[in-house]
Amino acid sequence: MAYSTSVQRHKTREVGIDDHVVGGDNPIWVQSMTTTDTADASATLAQIKKLEDAGCEIIRVTVPKKADVEACMAIRDHITIPLIADIHYDYRMALACLEARTPSGRRAVDKIRINPGNIGGVERFKEVVRRAKDQGVPMRIGVNSGSLEEDLIEKYGFPCPEAMVESALRHIEIAESLGYHQMIISLKASHVPTAVECYSLFAQKSDYPTHLGITEAGSREYGTLKSAAGIGAILLRGIGDTIRVSLLGDPVPEVKAGFDILRATSRRINEPEVVACPTCGRLDIDLERIVAEVEQRMKGLKHPLRISILGCLVNGFGEAKEADIGIAAGSGKGIIFKRGVPIRHVKEEEMVDALWQEVMRFEEDTPPLESYLKKQEQKQQKSALTVLG
Repeated sequence: MAYSTSVQRHKTREVGIDDHVVGGDNPIWVQSMTTTDTADASATLAQIKKLEDAGCEIIRVTVPKKADVEACMAIRDHITIPLIADIHYDYRMALACLEARTPSGRRAVDKIRINPGNIGGVERFKEVVRRAKDQGVPMRIGVNSGSLEEDLIEKYGFPCPEAMVESALRHIEIAESLGYHQMIISLKASHVPTAVECYSLFAQKSDYPTHLGITEAGSREYGTLKSAAGIGAILLRGIGDTIRVSLLGDPVPEVKAGFDILRATSRRINEPEVVACPTCGRLDIDLERIVAEVEQRMKGLKHPLRISILGCLVNGFGEAKEADIGIAAGSGKGIIFKRGVPIRHVKEEEMVDALWQEVMRFEEDTPPLESYLKKQEQKQQKSALTVLG
């Protein structure tokens, strides 16, 4: 469910990928990519199943050889999410994927991703576009700062945002001249400011939906932080229709990181958000234990609630009132608030159970964050009028 925020989403056209629609007012989908040798269909399928269980909504596999195409034909009937073929260098693999069918007769891949910097030139790109159009299969044009076309490097001197956007627009124009419009665009860089500027500049010039990511982000810890900084900054500009957090190693943590970024930026919230005050010398309850127990209980819930747990009285009352359900505590006891109204007093040892009871009682037929976000927007508008007045 979509919720209004003070950030206006960049309006993009819609592109269907199997039963998922990218762009427009549709959800911002979370993607990942397998790390297995795609030709090992059993290992690749097993990893996709783990990613599905983690909540992954679109999956991409690398297809550099014919055996990988055959693996896609074996895999697609056994997964529930769209399958994307990632193509580099050999345009013939894109053509093969577009023609491939599973034993049940369905398409082996639901989308292809090509890199305009290494697909082999304009004529080969056109051949892929014509085949994709004939088959009715969407395509992601994935511009990457590390593999930009040579003529653009010569023109600009380095892979700057202007060069990357020109690459994307150039290939969009070629595809449109052939009557093809089922495109999603990505402009990935490992340098966060470059990536943010790329997507911002592209959004000024096009309404094609975009896939967000910070390429070569790095190890799990730093890569997650770097991706949050980059993807989050772009999302807060209202840009982005699918995302992938690219991390070194096991891809499963990419999925949670993606949903966490969407939740933190209020672009898509599909589970409770637990907010807690930082540790300081004013705490006089075991806040760390309470928060850990609350988060554990909330796992699996799909209510988009904002739950605030504050361990002292300095900011506790104000911040607890702004949450859907909040608690302001001190001296071994606390007050629970529901939508800003105090409803009960509890002892420290009762807090987790009491919060859980209130979550279960919460009105499921009313979007919980709607009132909170609208109130925040009204506060911002009132503050702006005060400054101007």
